[in-house]
Amino acid sequence: MAEVVLAPLCGVTDHVFRSICSGLGCEKTFTEMISAMGYLCAPNQAAVRQLMIRDPQEPHLVLQLFGRDPDTVAEAARRIESLGIYDGIDLNMGCPARKVASSGEGAGLMRTPEIACEMMKKTVRAVALPVSIKMRLGWDRDHINVIEMARMAEDAGIASIAVHGRTKEQQYSGEADWEMIARVKQRVRIPVIGNGDIFSGEDAVRRIRESGVDGVMIGRGVLGNPWIFRAIRQRLNGETETPVSLSERREGIRLHYRRMLETRPEHIAVREMRKHIGWYIHGLRGASATRVRINRCADPSQAMDILDEFFGALSE
Repeated sequence: MAEVVLAPLCGVTDHVFRSICSGLGCEKTFTEMISAMGYLCAPNQAAVRQLMIRDPQEPHLVLQLFGRDPDTVAEAARRIESLGIYDGIDLNMGCPARKVASSGEGAGLMRTPEIACEMMKKTVRAVALPVSIKMRLGWDRDHINVIEMARMAEDAGIASIAVHGRTKEQQYSGEADWEMIARVKQRVRIPVIGNGDIFSGEDAVRRIRESGVDGVMIGRGVLGNPWIFRAIRQRLNGETETPVSLSERREGIRLHYRRMLETRPEHIAVREMRKHIGWYIHGLRGASATRVRINRCADPSQAMDILDEFFGALSE
């Protein structure tokens, strides 16, 4: 059975949201990316500790590291493994953010394959945990080197590869190139996870069948829709997909909000939930006006009253 995993999304896939996705069928989750240098310099910093929390409901959690110095990344991986919390280490070689990629980290490593190769080899040697990587097709259209990087990863002892079907230059524009992802799968023996433009259970099943990948990684398709994991699993099992009802959506938001309030200071939970609520209600009648009201609201109880009013109007 194909693997269905949640992509690490900065500012989105914290331990609360990951646990919700796990409860709906997500088999593997990744922490938001953590700076190897930042961890070594300040492992007990509050922001770092927050990113490293593992929820009891996460069945398989991989910690994702980013950096540009192979020795620093390998040492961070070694120390993190000693905590005994995670099921794997993932090396980010795909983040397209300018401040990351331009400094030679994330997708910037695809411009320096020799450094990327050294980083993979040293990290694999430093830990007993499986080491995976996430990367893009290349830096831009003129420099697509994902197949070479994938074969390099296999030789370095990397356990699996996740490939986003765009270049760094594309960011998230255009369409993901699943033909290239399929070519990567054909050229290596280790598992390949495909990523890009999966917004429904149907999308996932089609991409798995067409490309032959060993699994799919869900990124932007999970925003406001953690139920996508249930949909994918049902489709893969040949079952009828269960639609998300209004009441289920409302209760899902309430659960998310409640879990955030249990694990965050109230003002932070309120702020973080604003974007999630916007995604949860996107496309529903009256969502725009409701989003404005939620964004002005600083009281969780009041926010819930606004949502009850919103869903009540939709049900009438």
